[in-house]
Amino acid sequence: MLTEWFWWDRLWLPKPVTWADLQDGEGRVYARVSHLYIIIPIAVLLLGLRTFYERLIAVPLAHALGVKDKVRLRESHNPVLEKYYNTHSKHPTQEDIKGACKKLGWSERQVERWFRRRRNQDRPGVQKKFKEASWRFAFYLLSSIGGVLALHDKPWFYDLREVWAGYPKQSLLDSQYWYYIIEMSFYGSLLFSVAADIKRKDFKEQLVHHWATLTLLSFSWCANYIRIGTLVMLVHDTSDVLLESAKMFNYAGWKTTCNSIFVFFALVFMVTRLVIFPFWLIHCTWVSPLDHFEPFFGYYFFNVMLVVLLLLHVFWASLILRMVKKFLFGNLKGDERSDEEEDEEGTEEEQTHIHSNGSVTRLSNGH
Repeated sequence: MLTEWFWWDRLWLPKPVTWADLQDGEGRVYARVSHLYIIIPIAVLLLGLRTFYERLIAVPLAHALGVKDKVRLRESHNPVLEKYYNTHSKHPTQEDIKGACKKLGWSERQVERWFRRRRNQDRPGVQKKFKEASWRFAFYLLSSIGGVLALHDKPWFYDLREVWAGYPKQSLLDSQYWYYIIEMSFYGSLLFSVAADIKRKDFKEQLVHHWATLTLLSFSWCANYIRIGTLVMLVHDTSDVLLESAKMFNYAGWKTTCNSIFVFFALVFMVTRLVIFPFWLIHCTWVSPLDHFEPFFGYYFFNVMLVVLLLLHVFWASLILRMVKKFLFGNLKGDERSDEEEDEEGTEEEQTHIHSNGSVTRLSNGH
């Protein structure tokens, strides 16, 4: 009974269409949920392909561009501090630092330096970041090219009113099938590799984005929202190509090239994610369908998921504008989402105050 309720016609299809009306025949093939089972093995295949790509292509490319990991000073193993680091916090409070000083007979400066170096040891190296960005760049580039090839001869690519022509009785095309399956498999592989990938400041937002994307694509597949789904995928992949390429040049130290690409990326992002996406595509899914059928659950659900993506775009747009501002004023140092490596000798928050008698007092976090 739960299955019957879940696949109730009125949840997925507009009146008076039923699942019985979407049976293959007369030269038409419709999307089936069983088609999506292949996503898991292809996602695993992509993970394997990524491993080979990083070793055979990304690593040599990194060496050719001069990407090198920074030599990090390693602190000696200290059981007391290591236990605190792993079980309590990577950023000890001033009280805990003083407590550690009493136990170890160290100065506050030594304890603070140990934690800085220990945190730096856990941070991913530049080569790891480069390999990850290179893999995503390669996928988004090929996906964008594939999307254009799949859509350039379709009428709804040029006239959004054609998206709903004959809906939901729209036959599934081979190009749409592979475009969807590969795209969903890629996002599935990102969820599988989330534990090993670099965790940035927007880690939670990225997880929400991946789940929202997979949910949106899965629903659009089952409800035959495939035409608009392919347009949404293409709009998203376009700017991601530029973002990942800018990261690659940033890790390589090509600052001028990185900054130029990033400014271009910011313009493309604002146009595609904050103009085309809401005012063309969401308008197409929110307003245009009402001329063809009455609203149903799927209509509301699909649009809500699109709005979730839009809110994430607004969040990322704020980070991008902050970086553009730093770039214009000459203070752009890297990705706003990255957890930057700390100076081995101290951060900007730690200063040294020299007394008139020559003694030294450490000023840390306002103390």
